Amino acid sequence: MSGLNATSATAEMVHGTNPQFLIEKITRLKIYETSYWKQHCFGLNEETLLEKAVDLKYIGGTYGPMAKPTNFICLVQKLLQLQPEMDIIKEYIEQTDFKYLTALGVFYLRMIGKPADIFSALEPLRSDYRKLRVRKLQGWTIVHMDELVDDLLTQNLVLDMALPHLPMRS
Repeated sequence: MSGLNATSATAEMVHGTNPQFLIEKITRLKIYETSYWKQHCFGLNEETLLEKAVDLKYIGGTYGPMAKPTNFICLVQKLLQLQPEMDIIKEYIEQTDFKYLTALGVFYLRMIGKPADIFSALEPLRSDYRKLRVRKLQGWTIVHMDELVDDLLTQNLVLDMALPHLPMRS
């Protein structure tokens, strides 16, 4: 991996690997080649990433015939690179003014979190019915926040992204 897209020196291993490697290699390389990554994500830190996150208009993994990465998944990749404090991610999730910031927080937490943290942070959102636009490989759809959260808690593939294994809640 080039030094330009290196993980933060202070980042810890997640699920036994470099956190950036939680996104599949082909998608990760496509992210690094997008104009959004080069123009908007390259120099971001935890504070400036927040500004980009509140500007999101939809969520999604990849879209179109060439499976281009969405801005949302580019910001997830940047979070994996920066590995902000868990308190910051919980603030993303708990704030109620910006639904796509909440979605970014829950998706990131699901990728890197411990099962107990994931369940405790995401389960309250099962009663959040805000609508989210989703850009898919072919077209658009609408989901509600509670549907996204339910998928994150029960599925291994969400937004066409493979997620780390999550044991059943006991």
